[in-house]
Amino acid sequence: MTDIKLYVFVLGCVFNTYVNGDPVRAATVYWDASHKTVNLKKGVLEKQGDAYGYYNDSLAQTGWGVLEIRAGYGETPEPDEVTYFLAGYLEGYLTAPEMYNHYNNMYPQVIQDPKVLLVVKDFMKKQDAWARQQVKLNKSSDPLWAHMGFILAQTDGLQAGVADWAKSEGKEPLSLFAVQFLNAVGDLLDLIPALVPGSNPPLGEFKEPPMGHCSALIKMLPGYENLLFAHSSWYTYAAMLRIYKHWDFKLSEPHTATGKLSFSSYPGFLVSLDDFYLLGSGLMMTQTTNNVFNASLFSQISPSTLLAWQRVRLAHGLAHTGQQWAETFARYNSGTYNNQYMVLDRSKVTLGRKIDDGALTIVEQIPGLVEYSDQTQTLRRGYWPSYNVPFHRKIYSLSGYDQMWQKYGNDFSYDLCPRAKIFRRDQASVTDLTSLKHIMRFNDYKKDPYSKGDPCKSICCRNDLRTQQARPGGCYDTKVTDFKLAQSFVAEAVNGPTTEGGLPPFSWDAFNSTAHYGLPRVYNFTFVTMKPHLFTP
Repeated sequence: MTDIKLYVFVLGCVFNTYVNGDPVRAATVYWDASHKTVNLKKGVLEKQGDAYGYYNDSLAQTGWGVLEIRAGYGETPEPDEVTYFLAGYLEGYLTAPEMYNHYNNMYPQVIQDPKVLLVVKDFMKKQDAWARQQVKLNKSSDPLWAHMGFILAQTDGLQAGVADWAKSEGKEPLSLFAVQFLNAVGDLLDLIPALVPGSNPPLGEFKEPPMGHCSALIKMLPGYENLLFAHSSWYTYAAMLRIYKHWDFKLSEPHTATGKLSFSSYPGFLVSLDDFYLLGSGLMMTQTTNNVFNASLFSQISPSTLLAWQRVRLAHGLAHTGQQWAETFARYNSGTYNNQYMVLDRSKVTLGRKIDDGALTIVEQIPGLVEYSDQTQTLRRGYWPSYNVPFHRKIYSLSGYDQMWQKYGNDFSYDLCPRAKIFRRDQASVTDLTSLKHIMRFNDYKKDPYSKGDPCKSICCRNDLRTQQARPGGCYDTKVTDFKLAQSFVAEAVNGPTTEGGLPPFSWDAFNSTAHYGLPRVYNFTFVTMKPHLFTP
């Protein structure tokens, strides 16, 4: 939001209230349109403010911090761009200490080589400039670019908020690149190997298989009594600085589907990354990551595109149906963070009676292609699992999974990889949230014949338990909800590697060389109920 010159006047005193024994930071911001300034009041939640909210710093007690922000409900209506800027500003100010810790944890995980930093900075600078130029040219004629302008304003506000917190603390502010880096962590999984010479095999050859990212399950009970929805994230344990977020943004843009979102997230992220979303439009979304083994596809990656995290946000803001979500997401495909997205439309489900076509849309992306299909019939038959193997045959083939299956076997088979077999065997036991939690935390690698002694060939990987080359990574959270709870933006979530089946809690003691600022030493948390308090459905 480069046309807004920001000056901040801090009013009030430090907020020192506690909720359930956990320190809470609260604030309200007001927009001075005549001077284009932000007035911040610390320690208060004023409903007449242009944005207000709180951060509950409960990570050490529950495994999660909780952020809730409302924006656009002030006494004087402001432009949507200002609403997003102020929401970003407030989030940056409230969660600044966590943003610094998360950046310091994630940066060494993603970028180890200075030459990588230079090319990534160059790409992201060009991509940001291209997106901002497209907003200026097209925001009045295309709702996608109007909403992209809101997302860029929120990004600018996030940087401004954390910068003003840093100024008050005598710290060096986080740069715009640092904020962009945090949001693009998923995109960088593909962007770095695409940009850095020598990191890819020659065209037409294939990368070695990395660890998968995430497991997901959508389960319809046999009589359509209930719909269960769950996701478990896999990545480095350095990412376990978690924030569950509830946003309620009031917008005037006429094509807006919703400004209400509840989702699992991280400090400084304007996106979930996992992903696990409950949306005010009635849609729910989650995903698991697919690998691109065919490195020749990376030649199609260009900065004149929108990153996956940006397109996810655009689809959330503009889509009323799964097909609309897929069509919006497919525009300006960056070919980075290539996932299988599962978009569930609750309006197509009548519990106990029927499931209409369009209830479940599966969307998959690779560089140069986004493919989607209505998979409601699969849901009618009982369940949809997801485990880092593409479903659509064309995506599977072009990604290079055929070649990986021939070389490495059934680990790369959609039907016969270990998690496909475990889900197929055990999903019938899922009848409620308790059993859903169990399957999503399941890891019996020592006894399960499908795991073959490998702690990562299960629903919830424990890479740190490998006898050789153990690393602090794997499955580190689970989020679950059902049809009724989702209507009220309610979910249950646990942070930390699984302890199912008597597995030991994860401790950083054996992995102190990995940056883990602000993280608990031991992870042995239980599920926590997540629900918004400042807004209702």
